[in-house]
Amino acid sequence: MSHWQQLKLSASSADADALAEALTRVGALSVTFEDAADNPILEPPPGTTPLWSHTRVVGLFEPDVDLAAVTAAMQASFPGGFSYEITELPEQDWVRKWMDDFKPLHFGGRLWVCPSWLPPPDPNGLNILLDPGLAFGTGTHASTALMLRWLATQDLSNQTVIDYGCGSGILAIAAAKLGAKIVYAVDHDHQAILATTDNANKNGVGAQIKCVAPTQLPEKTADLILANILAEPLIELAPRFATLVKPGGKIVLAGLLTSQSQRVLGAYEPLTQLVEEATEGEWHLICVQAH
Repeated sequence: MSHWQQLKLSASSADADALAEALTRVGALSVTFEDAADNPILEPPPGTTPLWSHTRVVGLFEPDVDLAAVTAAMQASFPGGFSYEITELPEQDWVRKWMDDFKPLHFGGRLWVCPSWLPPPDPNGLNILLDPGLAFGTGTHASTALMLRWLATQDLSNQTVIDYGCGSGILAIAAAKLGAKIVYAVDHDHQAILATTDNANKNGVGAQIKCVAPTQLPEKTADLILANILAEPLIELAPRFATLVKPGGKIVLAGLLTSQSQRVLGAYEPLTQLVEEATEGEWHLICVQAH
C-alpha cells in the first residue's frame, strides 16, 4: 500500500500564511492549519478567520517527493527557521472511512438521527435521515445534541416553530416529526437553505418546513423558537425573538458555552422567565418562557 507524506511545520500565527504559500510553491497537494497548542478559537469576530498563536501548517505530498530537499529549500527562505516533522499517511478509501465513522445517534424516546446508507436501529422510531454535508448540524456536536434531547421530551402537536439558524435543518426536521404543523427554517446562508430544503424533502416533511432568509420571515408569532447559534447573536436577537414568540411560548437557546450563559440569560430576563437549563461538557442550553 502506498503512503502519502505529510510535512508538518510549527510556527507562530504571524508566519503561518507565508509557510502555507511556500508549501504550495514547492508542490504540496493541499495545505491545512492545525492548533499546535490545544487553544481553540470558539467565537471569532464576524468576518475574521483568526489562527491559533501556535499553529501547525500541514502540507500533503505525493509518496515520491524528497521532503528533506523540500525542507532545506524552505529553510533557506525562512532565516528564523521552523521546527518540522515528516509523517506518512496510509492510502485508504476515504469515503468508506468517512461513512464508517458516522453512526446512528439516539437522543431519547424514539428520536434518532441516522445516515441514509444504514437501516434505522428502531424502524418505528422518529428517524431523521441526515448525511454529513456542508451545513452545520448532524447531531454530533454537543450543542445540537442538547437541542435534540430537549426536543425529544416535547409534544409539539399543532405548534408553530421557528428554527433560527437552521444549518442542515436537523432541528426543523425533528420539530416537524414531533408534530409541529409548520416550521420556519431561517438562515442567512443560502447553502443552509438549500441543505434544509433537500433534507426536509428526504425526510418526508418538506410540506411542513418553510425555508426563508431572516428578512423573509413572516411577522407571525410562534409557540416555540429554537436557536442553536452563538452567544453574541443570541444576545443581539433577544428583542427580535420576544416579538416572534407568543405569550407563554418558549425560546430554546444553544450554541453557547456555560461561561457565557449568564450574559445570554441576562439579555432575555426582562422579556422572559427561565424554565430550565442543561449542559454537556462546556456547552449550555437555556429554555425561557415569554411573559
